Amino acid sequence: MIKTILVPTDGSEYGNTAIDYGVYISKRLAATLTGLHVIDVRLMQGPVITDISGSIGLPPYQEFYPVIEKGLEERADVILKSFAERCAAGGVRAETRKAVGVIDEAIIAEARHHDWIVLAQRGEHFHLAKGGILGSTAEAVTRHAGKPVLVTPRHYQDIESMALAYDGSPPAQHALELAVFLAEKMAWPLTLLMVTEDQGRAEKWSRKAEAYLEAFSIDCETVVVGGREDRAILQFIKEGSVELMVMGAYGRNRLQELLIGSTTSHVIRNSTIPVLLTR
Repeated sequence: MIKTILVPTDGSEYGNTAIDYGVYISKRLAATLTGLHVIDVRLMQGPVITDISGSIGLPPYQEFYPVIEKGLEERADVILKSFAERCAAGGVRAETRKAVGVIDEAIIAEARHHDWIVLAQRGEHFHLAKGGILGSTAEAVTRHAGKPVLVTPRHYQDIESMALAYDGSPPAQHALELAVFLAEKMAWPLTLLMVTEDQGRAEKWSRKAEAYLEAFSIDCETVVVGGREDRAILQFIKEGSVELMVMGAYGRNRLQELLIGSTTSHVIRNSTIPVLLTR
């Protein structure tokens, strides 16, 4: 049962879309939304501030720190007020939290008290770090929070159907359980997307999925396509058949991901629809 959903918010366009998805889903699940704004310590103690203070002959941070801190605190209050107003307009219960620290660590800590996380594909400082919130924060949160993470794109659209990237692996099986829960709760039809050139493998995966699905009455179909997994998933998304993709996150081990790349990371970087990740 989903009772509370955490939405980290930074006031950016992508962040506001994450709120819209949070409102849409929490309203249908009768869940409470919690808006979290993290004041990034790197903005207060980073090399930029050191360079500025040093160039004008001031000791690092001593003169600038209180002013910067006050400005970031005030901005956090404005962002969280806007979050609460958007939730009220959408008719959902809302709470707000403010934290100071490293963004992914603060989100993971707060996530211990929530059932889901809704996280923007990119944050306001995406351009400052290679991959920004997606390259570091989303991956860290998905790996370590222990909760399903919905990574949302730039633009919002209502979710009316979903697909599951399924390969019979333990992460994919967990994702299937979550997808079935949503199919029953939301009345969303489900498409099982299997990416393989091996017909025997596809049949094996289908039998495993069907064995689980026997106990449920949901609208479900299976689509088998060939090609490289990440490209095939993105092509399926591009065709516009569904508005949500569900995936088991990071199915390979870390060494394999380092050598050949992560399907999960590539899909969430490039998806134009929300991607729901579970481990």
